[in-house]
Amino acid sequence: MPPYPTALIADDEPLLRDALARQLAQAWPELEIVAQARNGREAMRLFDAKQPDVCFLDVHMPGVSGVEAARHIGRRAHLVFVTAFDQYAVQAFAEGALDYLVKPVEMPRLEETVRRLRERLRAAQPAADIDLLLQQLAAQLQHDAKPAPLRWIRAQVGTSLRLILVDDIDYLRSDTKYTRVAWHAEAGQAAEALIGTPLRELVAQLDPAQFAQVHRSVVVNLRAIDYITRGDNETAQIHLRNRDEALPVSRSYLHLFRQM
Repeated sequence: MPPYPTALIADDEPLLRDALARQLAQAWPELEIVAQARNGREAMRLFDAKQPDVCFLDVHMPGVSGVEAARHIGRRAHLVFVTAFDQYAVQAFAEGALDYLVKPVEMPRLEETVRRLRERLRAAQPAADIDLLLQQLAAQLQHDAKPAPLRWIRAQVGTSLRLILVDDIDYLRSDTKYTRVAWHAEAGQAAEALIGTPLRELVAQLDPAQFAQVHRSVVVNLRAIDYITRGDNETAQIHLRNRDEALPVSRSYLHLFRQM
């Protein structure tokens, strides 16, 4: 092993790659990040070139996934999966053969993972044989007909990346080429941000039991609704808890609330 342990980070979100690198610098100062990959294919190429001791791999990446990259790496490095989907962590990693981090990565969990990795490297412990586990996870990813509902939305606020919990969102509204996300931040304070993902793409990823499209440009969190008032011409307005603005309900969507 080289005098200092080395690592590769693979994530298709550059801001999240940088955030994990900063957290690792704090939790594991002697770790050297020798490569950062934008996708699974690049992760495999950079791993072969750099041969790092540890690989932090995002499970879901376009093209070659983090699971496929992990199968290529095999036992040549210690693997840590980074995932936004708890079900993969619970199913695939509960046996303890692999470490995992759930986005957004929290420092106590990262410090626990770092402690285990340090112990394995200090003892020159070989990486676990997890080929069967990876085969099962790859098959699940390939055959999932529908991804899990969106749990987090990433928004650039000034120079900071905000990870907005979907449950905290009050509504989403189309705003020219962007989508306005309105949510309640710390201590219930109302907040808003513009993101580049079109509203139609977000709708397909939201839990239909919790979010409803009520206008061609508006999607509302049903849990945030205080009351609804009927208007003229088979329209209505939605009034939200702890917000002054009212959201329009167009005639096409009024049937959603006829029994409310």
